[in-house]
Amino acid sequence: MGGAVSAGEDNDDLIDNLKEAQYIRTEKVEQAFRAIDRGDYYLDGYRDSAYKDLAWKHGNIHLSAPCIYSEVMEALKLQPGYSFLNLGSGTGYLSTMVGLIIGPFGVNHGVELHKDVVEYAREKLDDFIKNSDSFDKFEFCEPVFVVGNCLEIATDSHQYDRIYCGAGVQKDHENYMKVLLKIGGILVMPIEDQLTQITRTGQCTWESKNILAVSFAPLVQQSRADGEKPDAVQLPPVTVRSLQDLSRIYIRRTLRNLANEDSQGKGMVQRVPQKRKRRRCRRRRINTYVFVGNQLIPQMVESEEEEHPEEEQKEVEEEEERDIGDIEILKQVNVLRDQIMALPLPESLKAYLLYYREK
Repeated sequence: MGGAVSAGEDNDDLIDNLKEAQYIRTEKVEQAFRAIDRGDYYLDGYRDSAYKDLAWKHGNIHLSAPCIYSEVMEALKLQPGYSFLNLGSGTGYLSTMVGLIIGPFGVNHGVELHKDVVEYAREKLDDFIKNSDSFDKFEFCEPVFVVGNCLEIATDSHQYDRIYCGAGVQKDHENYMKVLLKIGGILVMPIEDQLTQITRTGQCTWESKNILAVSFAPLVQQSRADGEKPDAVQLPPVTVRSLQDLSRIYIRRTLRNLANEDSQGKGMVQRVPQKRKRRRCRRRRINTYVFVGNQLIPQMVESEEEEHPEEEQKEVEEEEERDIGDIEILKQVNVLRDQIMALPLPESLKAYLLYYREK
């Protein structure tokens, strides 16, 4: 499933294409997509396919097409502090993007059938926390993944504000999914070949809206012997953050806000260098002549010609003449990290404020 937008050269290029095609429509969803490089969730040797609008599968590892994830993120209508459950959480790519929006006071849980995929997701999450500068630019709700079958969740489990199911849901499992949702919550799942948004409007009332025609592999139902009880999946507990953890969150928030105010006060913004436009060429046939012996024979020869060279030259000249005024081009630096390292605190406390990140 996918192929709705052009392939990108990198993650930002892919997001530009998704925006242009109106799959990404809100700023917070765009920021989350730009902060998490889709290519980081591909196995080595397959990254060249990461920025195509196509699903990808290798063994048990699977990623849906970018256009699908875009529609899901928009349909969930996420807000800070929401609780989120990802049924079939896979690589953790979507859960990590959700964590950037719901923030540290949200709840972010995932259930995945395959143990090797949960281990893969935890590795990718650990890599994001330790190495990505995006981790310091956002307040993050870290996903918690458990191994289990989405259709065997314990009946006494808590409910969630937002739920996504990443596998095809049979009609007779629809109500099972709805029970996990709080009143006022939104469930997004593929059912009967339609990506569907379901809003719980009351104790027993729902509103449904079809978003997009899709094709998903169905949820796996575990086979078991007659009379054998399935192992119930225990979802992670919802815990209250410790005072120590809360202190770290608010110190980092204060430093981040001060850095932003300082940048705005000095009239400085970070500017990302614009990519050079790829020049499109067209082939045209021209008449030429060649000598064969003593004869002059006409011959058609193909030649490449750039489209609209005058317009491109004009764009270059306008770019060169553009006055950027007081805007200062800044190097990509981790301002929050620099501020924490400058604090008159013991090194062990600085390391804690940095989540023990080494960069």
